[in-house]
Amino acid sequence: MINKKEFHVNGVTITGYPLTAAQRIHNYSIKYCPYHQLLNIGTGIYIQNETDFDLLKEAIHEAYNRWESMRLRFLQDTDGTVYQYLVPFDDRDIPFYDFSHWNEEDAHNEMRKWTAIPFKRFHSPMNQIVMVKLPDGYNGMYLKVDHMTMDSSSIVGFDKDVLEIYCAKRYGLTYPKPLHSYIKALEKDLAYEDDSPAKARDEEFWMKEMHSPEPMYTDFNGMGRLIRQRQENHNPEQRSAVVTSLNPEASISVYQLEKEPSERLMQFCKENHVPMVTLLLMGLRTVLSKFNNDEKDVSIKSCVARRGTLLEKYSGGTRIHFFPLRTIIEPETTFLDAMKVIQEEQNKLFRHANYDPIEYTMKRAKIRKLQPGGSYESISLTYQPLTLKDDTLPVPDIPYKSFWYTNGVAAQPLYLTVMHRVEDNGLNFNFEYQKNAVTDYEMEYLYYYLCRVLFRGIEDANRTVGEILNMI
Repeated sequence: MINKKEFHVNGVTITGYPLTAAQRIHNYSIKYCPYHQLLNIGTGIYIQNETDFDLLKEAIHEAYNRWESMRLRFLQDTDGTVYQYLVPFDDRDIPFYDFSHWNEEDAHNEMRKWTAIPFKRFHSPMNQIVMVKLPDGYNGMYLKVDHMTMDSSSIVGFDKDVLEIYCAKRYGLTYPKPLHSYIKALEKDLAYEDDSPAKARDEEFWMKEMHSPEPMYTDFNGMGRLIRQRQENHNPEQRSAVVTSLNPEASISVYQLEKEPSERLMQFCKENHVPMVTLLLMGLRTVLSKFNNDEKDVSIKSCVARRGTLLEKYSGGTRIHFFPLRTIIEPETTFLDAMKVIQEEQNKLFRHANYDPIEYTMKRAKIRKLQPGGSYESISLTYQPLTLKDDTLPVPDIPYKSFWYTNGVAAQPLYLTVMHRVEDNGLNFNFEYQKNAVTDYEMEYLYYYLCRVLFRGIEDANRTVGEILNMI
């Protein structure tokens, strides 16, 4: 039974729904973090084209009303429980900023400042859109959303929807198809959590994983953290490490892989029938192995978008769950066979990814007797395939720019998001990192070795993992 509840807001009766597991992850984060901008996601998409801003405003308003999750609000009950509800429409004015005479980097810095301003938590819009004019003829929109209402898949979908509506109105192109209901997707998620048989099966899987032999922590900076904590705890056999930080101040470093080498990676995946995320996980786990004395047992926190159905794909909201992807790969395993091992583990994870990640984390900590903040994963990975440009993107011959703006803080030491550039499909590696956890030099060092692994592997997929470790 879904525990929805009626509330009276400004004289109107509304239906409040409980938070989903994906939302509770974020609500849990801000409950214990004083920096509420932690949940802000700032993005910008800009097109080098003369823009009719009145028409763009119309397109944005229409998209607001097509995307239910852009009209989400939150409220807190008298017992402290947070609920969500929809407002029927959103007709806020969309402001316009002319940065065309600014230095472009100064304009982006101004939008980074906007991204660091938290939203009011209750009975308030959880997004902000600003129409923007940049130098060199680039025009578009800045978007800031709260992560409890939208994730990267939703943001990409919303941006694309605005562009398609705008192009349909201005150029007579095909109007975008109707979207699916966020509320229906929400009710499906809440029904799963209500002691469903599917949840019972998933819990059985994760409990078995938690009782398996203990994993090994592998740090993106080498073995120093684990060795130091082993000494402090007088436990030379310790296999986990505390990775939390009292200082969440963060930044984003973006490394752009050129179009041609990006195409080589995509072609390798196509020829060998492996997803890009599998190749990226293979590269990342091999680097972590290299940095940790060629450790065979490597775990990475992997993002699962949970958008397998049309309802999930086109209903917006935030659906990301994170779970550890653990692989034990012997050095004599070939690069291609190692990816098959990763793919097999990914498939298991995908089948059971609806389980509550916070519940999993708390149970794992209890079963494995972890210290507060203890973990086996030092880095999280997200690959965003929805950014892959295709022939259906409106006005594809017009140059684009896209940006992700840091909000200034991060809950994790290191979070890698890999996306395609809208202008040429090249890969951007977006490293969001806590400044006290890693330096710019160490970040560049990690990216350098990640690329070395990827290209040593794809040039001869029959090379063994051990050979690649020796080569890099």
